[in-house]
Amino acid sequence: MEYLINGLAFLGTFTFMEFVAWSMHKYVMHTFLWSLHRDHHEKDHDKFFELNDAFFVVFAIPGILLIYYGFQGSGLIDVRFWIGLGITIYGMAYVMAHDIFIHQRMPPWLKRSDNIYFRAMRKAHKVHHKHLGKEDGECFGFLWVPLKYIKAEKQRKTV
Repeated sequence: MEYLINGLAFLGTFTFMEFVAWSMHKYVMHTFLWSLHRDHHEKDHDKFFELNDAFFVVFAIPGILLIYYGFQGSGLIDVRFWIGLGITIYGMAYVMAHDIFIHQRMPPWLKRSDNIYFRAMRKAHKVHHKHLGKEDGECFGFLWVPLKYIKAEKQRKTV
Protein backbone atom coordinates (compact mmCIF):
# COMPACT_ATOMS: atom_id res chain seq x y z
CA MET A 1 0.00 0.00 0.00
CA GLU A 2 2.87 2.35 0.81
CA TYR A 3 4.26 1.88 -2.73
CA LEU A 4 0.90 2.84 -4.21
CA ILE A 5 0.62 5.97 -2.05
CA ASN A 6 4.19 7.02 -2.84
CA GLY A 7 3.71 6.36 -6.55
CA LEU A 8 0.46 8.33 -6.61
CA ALA A 9 2.09 11.15 -4.64
CA PHE A 10 4.91 11.32 -7.20
CA LEU A 11 2.67 11.12 -10.29
CA GLY A 12 0.05 13.44 -8.83
CA THR A 13 2.66 16.02 -7.91
CA PHE A 14 4.36 15.81 -11.32
CA THR A 15 0.98 16.30 -13.02
CA PHE A 16 -0.12 19.09 -10.65
CA MET A 17 3.12 20.96 -11.34
CA GLU A 18 1.89 21.81 -14.84
CA PHE A 19 -1.01 23.70 -13.24
CA VAL A 20 1.42 25.38 -10.83
CA ALA A 21 3.73 26.34 -13.72
CA TRP A 22 0.81 27.66 -15.77
CA SER A 23 -0.54 29.69 -12.84
CA MET A 24 2.82 31.11 -11.85
CA HIS A 25 3.62 31.98 -15.46
CA LYS A 26 0.31 33.73 -16.09
CA TYR A 27 -0.36 35.38 -12.72
CA VAL A 28 3.14 36.02 -11.36
CA MET A 29 5.65 36.19 -14.22
CA HIS A 30 3.34 38.16 -16.51
CA THR A 31 2.16 40.52 -13.76
CA PHE A 32 4.04 41.75 -10.70
CA LEU A 33 7.32 39.90 -11.44
CA TRP A 34 7.41 40.83 -15.12
CA SER A 35 10.65 42.71 -14.36
CA LEU A 36 12.36 39.31 -13.93
CA HIS A 37 10.58 37.58 -16.83
CA ARG A 38 10.82 40.40 -19.42
CA ASP A 39 14.31 39.53 -20.66
CA HIS A 40 13.06 36.08 -21.62
CA HIS A 41 10.57 37.64 -24.05
CA GLU A 42 12.64 40.59 -25.23
CA LYS A 43 15.78 38.96 -26.59
CA ASP A 44 17.81 42.18 -26.66
CA HIS A 45 20.82 40.59 -24.99
CA ASP A 46 23.52 38.03 -25.74
CA LYS A 47 23.90 36.76 -22.19
CA PHE A 48 23.62 33.06 -21.45
CA PHE A 49 21.85 33.71 -18.14
CA GLU A 50 18.69 35.78 -17.92
CA LEU A 51 16.98 37.39 -14.94
CA ASN A 52 14.20 34.93 -15.70
CA ASP A 53 16.50 32.11 -14.55
CA ALA A 54 15.94 33.27 -10.96
CA PHE A 55 12.57 31.52 -11.14
CA PHE A 56 14.39 28.19 -11.55
CA VAL A 57 16.06 28.68 -8.17
CA VAL A 58 12.82 29.75 -6.47
CA PHE A 59 10.87 26.80 -7.93
CA ALA A 60 13.62 24.32 -6.96
CA ILE A 61 13.56 25.19 -3.25
CA PRO A 62 10.30 23.36 -2.31
CA GLY A 63 11.43 20.20 -4.12
CA ILE A 64 14.82 20.23 -2.42
CA LEU A 65 13.31 20.82 1.03
CA LEU A 66 10.69 18.11 0.61
CA ILE A 67 13.30 15.58 -0.57
CA TYR A 68 15.56 16.51 2.33
CA TYR A 69 12.86 16.32 5.03
CA GLY A 70 11.25 13.26 3.43
CA PHE A 71 14.45 11.27 3.80
CA GLN A 72 14.67 10.33 7.46
CA GLY A 73 18.32 9.31 7.42
CA SER A 74 17.95 5.76 8.66
CA GLY A 75 16.77 4.52 5.30
CA LEU A 76 13.18 5.57 5.96
CA ILE A 77 11.54 7.66 3.27
CA ASP A 78 8.15 9.28 3.77
CA VAL A 79 5.69 10.74 1.28
CA ARG A 80 7.35 14.18 1.37
CA PHE A 81 10.31 12.67 -0.48
CA TRP A 82 8.06 11.50 -3.33
CA ILE A 83 6.27 14.83 -3.55
CA GLY A 84 9.64 16.62 -3.67
CA LEU A 85 10.83 14.17 -6.31
CA GLY A 86 7.70 14.91 -8.39
CA ILE A 87 8.47 18.65 -8.22
CA THR A 88 12.14 18.08 -9.07
CA ILE A 89 11.52 15.72 -11.99
CA TYR A 90 8.93 18.13 -13.40
CA GLY A 91 11.52 20.92 -13.14
CA MET A 92 14.07 18.78 -14.98
CA ALA A 93 11.55 17.95 -17.71
CA TYR A 94 10.69 21.64 -18.00
CA VAL A 95 14.34 22.68 -18.35
CA MET A 96 15.05 19.97 -20.91
CA ALA A 97 11.97 20.80 -22.99
CA HIS A 98 11.98 24.59 -22.58
CA ASP A 99 15.61 25.65 -22.31
CA ILE A 100 17.29 22.87 -24.28
CA PHE A 101 14.72 21.77 -26.88
CA ILE A 102 12.70 24.95 -27.51
CA HIS A 103 15.16 27.78 -26.87
CA GLN A 104 18.32 25.73 -27.52
CA ARG A 105 20.22 27.52 -24.77
CA MET A 106 22.73 24.69 -24.50
CA PRO A 107 24.22 22.60 -27.26
CA PRO A 108 20.99 21.10 -28.54
CA TRP A 109 20.47 17.39 -28.27
CA LEU A 110 17.48 17.61 -30.52
CA LYS A 111 17.30 20.47 -32.99
CA ARG A 112 14.41 19.14 -35.04
CA SER A 113 11.80 16.53 -34.39
CA ASP A 114 9.11 14.90 -36.49
CA ASN A 115 7.26 13.94 -33.32
CA ILE A 116 3.80 15.53 -33.49
CA TYR A 117 3.72 16.29 -29.76
CA PHE A 118 7.13 18.04 -29.79
CA ARG A 119 6.22 20.01 -32.91
CA ALA A 120 2.95 21.10 -31.26
CA MET A 121 4.86 22.06 -28.10
CA ARG A 122 7.24 24.20 -30.13
CA LYS A 123 4.34 25.87 -31.98
CA ALA A 124 2.41 26.64 -28.77
CA HIS A 125 5.52 28.20 -27.25
CA LYS A 126 6.11 30.24 -30.39
CA VAL A 127 2.55 31.56 -30.07
CA HIS A 128 3.30 32.51 -26.45
CA HIS A 129 6.46 34.39 -27.45
CA LYS A 130 4.82 36.33 -30.28
CA HIS A 131 3.65 38.70 -27.53
CA LEU A 132 6.69 40.68 -26.44
CA GLY A 133 4.86 42.45 -23.64
CA LYS A 134 3.25 41.05 -20.53
CA GLU A 135 -0.29 41.58 -21.85
CA ASP A 136 -2.35 39.50 -24.29
CA GLY A 137 -0.40 36.32 -23.60
CA GLU A 138 -1.58 32.82 -24.39
CA CYS A 139 -0.26 29.27 -23.94
CA PHE A 140 1.14 29.73 -20.43
CA GLY A 141 1.56 26.03 -19.71
CA PHE A 142 4.32 23.96 -21.11
CA LEU A 143 4.32 20.19 -20.97
CA TRP A 144 0.54 20.03 -21.48
CA VAL A 145 0.05 21.23 -25.05
CA PRO A 146 -3.42 22.51 -26.08
CA LEU A 147 -5.16 20.01 -28.36
CA LYS A 148 -5.59 22.54 -31.17
CA TYR A 149 -1.81 22.55 -31.72
CA ILE A 150 -1.61 18.75 -31.69
CA LYS A 151 -4.49 18.51 -34.17
CA ALA A 152 -2.87 21.13 -36.41
CA GLU A 153 0.44 19.24 -36.41
CA LYS A 154 -1.31 15.94 -37.15
CA GLN A 155 -3.09 17.54 -40.07
CA ARG A 156 0.09 19.22 -41.30
CA LYS A 157 1.93 15.92 -41.17
CA THR A 158 -0.71 14.11 -43.26
CA VAL A 159 -0.73 16.74 -46.02
